Amino acid sequence: MNLYKYVSNAINEKLGTTVNLEVPRNREFGDFSTNAAMVMAKSAGKNPRELAAEILPKLTELDFVADASIAGPGFINIKLRDEFIWDSAAQPQSPRTDTPMTIDLDYGAYNVAKSLHIGHLRTSIVGDTFNRIARMLGHKTYSWNHIGDWGKPMALVIAWIERLHPELPYFRDDFDPNTSVDFEINPSELNTYYPAASAYAKENPEFQSHAQDIKAKFQDGHAGYFALYEKFLKISLDMMNDTVKRLNILPFDYDLGERNAAKYLDDVEKILRTKDLITESDGAQVIVVKRDDDNKPMPPYMWTDSRGADTYDSTDLAAVYCRKITDAPDRIIYFTDLRQGLHFEQLFRVSQISGIFDYNKFEHIGYGTINGRDGKPFKTRDGNAAGLDDIIDAVNEAVNARVAESGKTLDNDTIAAIALSAVKFNDLMHDVRSDYIFDPASVTSFEGRTGPYILYTAVRLNSVLKRATDVPSATCMPINSDERNLLIGILDFERTVHSAFDNRATDMIANYAYDLCQLINTFYHNCPILRDDVPADVRAGRLHIATIARDTLAKTIDLMGLKIPNEM
Repeated sequence: MNLYKYVSNAINEKLGTTVNLEVPRNREFGDFSTNAAMVMAKSAGKNPRELAAEILPKLTELDFVADASIAGPGFINIKLRDEFIWDSAAQPQSPRTDTPMTIDLDYGAYNVAKSLHIGHLRTSIVGDTFNRIARMLGHKTYSWNHIGDWGKPMALVIAWIERLHPELPYFRDDFDPNTSVDFEINPSELNTYYPAASAYAKENPEFQSHAQDIKAKFQDGHAGYFALYEKFLKISLDMMNDTVKRLNILPFDYDLGERNAAKYLDDVEKILRTKDLITESDGAQVIVVKRDDDNKPMPPYMWTDSRGADTYDSTDLAAVYCRKITDAPDRIIYFTDLRQGLHFEQLFRVSQISGIFDYNKFEHIGYGTINGRDGKPFKTRDGNAAGLDDIIDAVNEAVNARVAESGKTLDNDTIAAIALSAVKFNDLMHDVRSDYIFDPASVTSFEGRTGPYILYTAVRLNSVLKRATDVPSATCMPINSDERNLLIGILDFERTVHSAFDNRATDMIANYAYDLCQLINTFYHNCPILRDDVPADVRAGRLHIATIARDTLAKTIDLMGLKIPNEM
């Protein structure tokens, strides 16, 4: 159950007003507190403490309240009955929304013919966790990996292959799509094509111009270019999926990007021209989105460039149109770098003025950068921008080193699960909009606010429950402060999931997991369970608490896309 909501609603109904509940820093004062008397005092014409004294008897009439007391200038502390806490915690933790929506989630945004890099880490992890949260609440979600598969990068890769293998028939204008070509591309070699072509183009204007011509022909349906593109697209998608599996991200509902969106460009252009929104600017076709009240630069939205080629802007708008007619979403949410904020503001405005999609149904959740210990963007040992596989490998190495230092021996799957928890938890525990420091050595610690600590706690609980045998059914018993605090923490799960969704704050899930683990470990140390001198009824009660704590922690871990190993 959502304990906070249940208690809040009951108190509001009892007092006939709306009050805010807070959780005291010191649980000894109570399970909840409210400033209701202080808020109501002015309109009632009374001193807050005097009014609080009048409110107390009403609160103690509620069947879940064990005690209510006044503190300070008029705060009211509320202590819940042990039986109520026990019975509430025994109920399944299954948060559900009262207003389910259909939501399109755009994250990942991987690029064809490029390996996934550090810039894709946060969009993947945060987007996937938010997707899991939304689904748990009962929302219908569609996850879109809007792949970069249409613009200049594709042309540069094709141009580079032509430079390396000019004898291939793909580059002829009369290429027959039924032609069988004996040409294979090695995945690791494919990763070198774009950076090499991009660097070469900067120093060679003719190559740059040729790539622009290829882009226009490719987008017009050049058969040879498309056949070559299809060949390296498959290789690239396989590489993407391998990394997605390593990150334990839910499979995308759609791996469709700019090329798919381009199918709808004609339909969108008709809408834009019908509303007379497209104008010419220096040979390009643009849409003015600046408003009279704008106090910052707001460039026009580019529909086609000066060569008449489709743009990132045009395919993004076409993608919105595609999603509207495909999924009919109530909301479309993008997870990208904060620096793309201007682009999405333009996109949302164009969608609004064209009537394609409501401005107020869009969201852009921008994330900060991942930096090394020096505060600069994280790079690999050779000084290059880190790839996702590089990061995962570096953390695997750090976990192996820690395990070796401890004298333990763990299998590769367990090492991988620990490394995964280190990478993902370290990302999720930070506000998505903030930058953070990434250090493989520190994030792999088995202590403190780290992923391995979260997994270790789950493994410890599983170990206790596996060793328990011949345990009688648990009944409500007097609970001590450690047991009580853990049960209250468990009962905060549903509120946390709702709050994480409502605030678009995945860090709430990660930090709840840490706080819950702190409560679990305090309970574990101070409340013996399987020791011989523990009475049977107490053992049964504590195993009951351990079971629902394990189940709640497991759900929280799953929301983060982590895997609980068998041992650590």
